[in-house]
Amino acid sequence: MALFRRGTKDAAHDDGNGASQVGSDQPLDGQVVDPSDDDGENQSTGAPHGPWDSAQVPETDGRLDLGGLRLPVAPGAKVHLESKGQVVTLVRVELEGSELQLAPFAAPRTEGIWDEIREEIAQQVTADDGSVDDLPGPFGRELLARVAVRTAEGRSGHRVVRFLGVDGPRWFLRGVVTGRATVEPEAAAVIEAFFGGTVVVRGAQAMAPREPLPMHLPGQGAPPAAPEAAPLDPFVRGPEITEIR
Repeated sequence: MALFRRGTKDAAHDDGNGASQVGSDQPLDGQVVDPSDDDGENQSTGAPHGPWDSAQVPETDGRLDLGGLRLPVAPGAKVHLESKGQVVTLVRVELEGSELQLAPFAAPRTEGIWDEIREEIAQQVTADDGSVDDLPGPFGRELLARVAVRTAEGRSGHRVVRFLGVDGPRWFLRGVVTGRATVEPEAAAVIEAFFGGTVVVRGAQAMAPREPLPMHLPGQGAPPAAPEAAPLDPFVRGPEITEIR
């Protein structure tokens, strides 16, 4: 199976967090059109499109409101929310044979953190007998990794994973892509459109860099205080799941 690289700009960012999960069901249908500047570039992130900062997008735009993230609505998408206690820490989106994990974090006011986090992820993958290519992608630099895994039969193997990152104004959004979108350009375009249509809601509260932005279940208000940020481990998944169809 051939790997591919999708190129454009050269700038982005990322950080990870393991989590648990919970339960609820709700339809996701329709499409959302994103605003853009006259020159087609998102001035808050430097990307030619989203992800967007909440200051750029009206709250009543039809996206799924999860607090720190607002998600575009895509036909056939299944959204799973992972949580620690009552606090949502990670969003997983299944779409057309691919999976996209989304997690928003606080970042410094004056500089992005994706370059630093990208290096940390690369070091972790290679230390675990995987390999990594640092490539230009549609959102800036990204990692195309071959992550060491153990198969159900107990054999050693590798799984292809794309790590996306975008530095916004005082926030950072991490995306982890698995499935068809790591090897098929058409599937990748679908996942990239979803990632680019995401809105990050940073809020005005003081937060330490890399602290997860608070998220909540759809229809709920502000969540309890977020737990302390865990060390970066983008491959760990927790036990409870909330599914939104």
